[in-house]
Amino acid sequence: MKRKDNGLLYGPEDKVSYFQSGLLGLQHVLAMDVYVPPLIIAGLLSMSVVQKTGFLQAAFLACGIGTILQTKFFMKLPVSQGPSFVPIGAVAGVYLANGGPHGGMATVLGSLIIGAVLLVLLGLSGIYQKIINTLVPALVGGTIITCVGLSLLPSALNDNIFKATGNAGQNIEIAAITGAVMLLAITIGIRIPQLQRLFRVSSIIIALIAGTIAASFMGRFDWSSVNNAPWFSLPKFTSLHYGFHFSLPAILTFIVIYMVLTTETTGTWFAMSAVVGEKISKKQWNQGIIGEGLSCFFAALLGTTPMTGYSTNAGVISITGVASRRVFVSAGIWFMILGFFGKLSAFLSAVPAPVIGGIFSIICVIIMLNGLNVIRYLDTNESSIYILGIPIVLTMAVILVPSHLVNSTPQMIQYLLGSPITIAAISAIILNLVMGDHRPESEAAEKPAAATTKVKATNSKLATSNK
Repeated sequence: MKRKDNGLLYGPEDKVSYFQSGLLGLQHVLAMDVYVPPLIIAGLLSMSVVQKTGFLQAAFLACGIGTILQTKFFMKLPVSQGPSFVPIGAVAGVYLANGGPHGGMATVLGSLIIGAVLLVLLGLSGIYQKIINTLVPALVGGTIITCVGLSLLPSALNDNIFKATGNAGQNIEIAAITGAVMLLAITIGIRIPQLQRLFRVSSIIIALIAGTIAASFMGRFDWSSVNNAPWFSLPKFTSLHYGFHFSLPAILTFIVIYMVLTTETTGTWFAMSAVVGEKISKKQWNQGIIGEGLSCFFAALLGTTPMTGYSTNAGVISITGVASRRVFVSAGIWFMILGFFGKLSAFLSAVPAPVIGGIFSIICVIIMLNGLNVIRYLDTNESSIYILGIPIVLTMAVILVPSHLVNSTPQMIQYLLGSPITIAAISAIILNLVMGDHRPESEAAEKPAAATTKVKATNSKLATSNK
């Protein structure tokens, strides 16, 4: 199979067979740790096992609905929606401050509904695209993509490997086996073009299977949770149980959260745009925010946490070379299936964290390098170094800042510090406004256009050398 000029095997509009798109869609689902934020929230809210299961199933359903909405109808890029880590503290705080089990969840869900409606209105107004065009040129966009990958890497290594439950030495072994199998599959796909459809395209699912088998031999896979789970169960729609309550302080809190989520999602869209080699149009920016708002709206109706675009998938596309939107619609369908099939949900939840970490860490590096690749051929000057460098420093600072210092800051600052991507985006935008090149667009566009030609030429040479 020949590669395209952008290095992809399948572009966003290319049709993949239903069987293959189903398999590749499952691969995206497996590479996303979408079950982690709901489980953390469920623990903070002291939910029972039944409530926790229902909360997780609702999250899977919301992921599926959001992914299909964005990919097929609104953003129309290969984008997958998933629960964000950003609202975790706010959900717990609003829940406890408004009666806990006696009305707290109703206040959370009511506030989420209002915030989601405001996102939809922002997209319908057409303002969002103007904000992006004014504040986020290619240099800032590339910087944000770089910081997206960088901000995820510590989580991939620490949370999933070094500090994950179990023996640290075993965790490293499992992650190393998983990562090595993935690299071996990719290498076979690159070196033997006839086998790249099998090995490169399916490298992540091959690695996940190998890592899970290795973990099982080490006694690290909990089969009991899978055996005890029902094959089929209806999701418990918590919004029907709790209802909705509207509180102005809670609504204002979640408006801030949605602002942070929007910044985070923007970084994901830039990453995906860079990977698939397609510029996001003005219409797509506004449509994307509408889709984001509707994803969060349905998540609140289902009684779960807000959805956001997952940057993990950009790394998966870079590795597999498959960016077909049909694959992402299949991923959305898989998520919805997980919302009803308890045993399958239990199996995915039981995959040991080091297996995910072995793959996730490689994906993070790929995302980071895609960001640097966007910047690579831009017409830069001395100030560009600071516009790129300072957000990277701040990203690492937010990741490494001691938790007791974060907890001593005002609540709104804590929300911002909970998202390194947001800090990186805000700092890059401000630095560019203060230090950046603000020549008229027509004048500044000449060299980037030449740079684009250079990128295409380079990619074409790479594609030729890999045929």
